[in-house]
Parts: sequence; structure tokens; C-alpha cells
Amino acid sequence: MKITFYGHASLGLQMQDIHILVDPFITGNEKASHINIDELKADYILLTHAHQDHILDVEAIAKRTNAVIVSNFEIANYYEEKGFEVHPMNHGGSWNFDFGKVKYVNAIHTSSFPDGSYGGQPGGFVIEGEHKNIYIAGDTALTMDMKLIPLHTKLDLAILPIGDNFTMNVDDAIIASDFVNCDKILGYHYDTFGYIEIDHDEAKRKFYEKDKDLMLLDIGETLDF
Repeated sequence: MKITFYGHASLGLQMQDIHILVDPFITGNEKASHINIDELKADYILLTHAHQDHILDVEAIAKRTNAVIVSNFEIANYYEEKGFEVHPMNHGGSWNFDFGKVKYVNAIHTSSFPDGSYGGQPGGFVIEGEHKNIYIAGDTALTMDMKLIPLHTKLDLAILPIGDNFTMNVDDAIIASDFVNCDKILGYHYDTFGYIEIDHDEAKRKFYEKDKDLMLLDIGETLDF
């Protein structure tokens, strides 16, 4: 599995020859100005919730690639009415896609489209691939529901928000990594704008002191694992 960080909470996953984008917010992020969305491949687009900083580039990419949009029922309906191919899910449900099993899990946050319309309830994704299992938390507070994840899936990587203010901070993310029983963490949802800027060295130190590995990728950098 390859994971590419496109800034903020935007990710690219490659599992064999299948390409998945998560929460594509790229053209609106000045720090990701070197990423050309017209060059991104996407067979699927996974959306954790409807806020603009997670869906901005969905339509442009899906229109070009014919990607299937996977999200909660309300978000899927929103894009289906616009003519896009979708796969609706809801909390606790799972589906076996051609790249692996996906479970839609709880997140504590809000969810509305830029026009104010209802975006359903926010969530995260647990993806069980052929060789690796990952948890993409989405925008969330620390929640006891995370303790349910290791009851059904042994994780190889947890992708957690660490920017504070709108989501968990570093200290809560460390607790979250305990809850999901995974010590290998990819941090995201930080530094994009002033509210969520973090001290990278301090964040890594705090995880290291708990015998955990926090990875902070440069925008455009790929993790092979």
C-alpha cells in the first residue's frame, strides 16, 4: 500500500492498481499549490464529511476520472443527484470493494455543505486491504468509540487529526492511538491555517516518549508500507 499526503486531510491511497482519494481539498490550500489535481488518479473518492475543506475538489476530480464517491447516505445522495456514481454507507456498516473491506465508523464533529445543506453525520473509515489495515479517523474529537476498532480489526496504521481547535490535539491523538491499539501514526489536519498550526518537533517528541511513531509527511510525499 502507498499513501500520499496532499495536505490538510487529503490523501491518496494506492492498493495494487487501484487509486483512492480521501477528502480532496487541494486547490484551496496554498501550501499544496504544487499539486495538480488534473494529474491525480482516482477510482474511488472517500469522504468523511461535507465541510468545504474536505470536498472542494470532489466534483472536478470525479467528473474527469468517473470515480465512485463513497460516503454517508446524505453526502452520497447529494452527489448522486448531480449525476455522479456513488456508494452510500452509514455508521457501523461495511462493504467489500475490489480493493478491500471498508467500514464506516463514528466520528464526533459536524457536517454541512458550503451552502449550509445537511451533510449527514461525520465518520471515519477502517480499510482492510490485502496486506495492511488502516484507520482514517476524519475530523473527530477523542471518543470512546475508537476502542471498538481493535475488536474487529488489527491496525497497521492509524491516520489521526492532530491540529487541535477543530479536532483532537496531539495529546488526545496519543490517547486515541491507545484506544485503537496502534502505535504507528500518520498525523494530518494540521498547519493549513492559523487555527491548527503545530510544533512538529514537540508533537513527534510526545509520541516518541510514549513509544509511538508519529509521521508527518511533506505535501506530495508518499509512504510505502
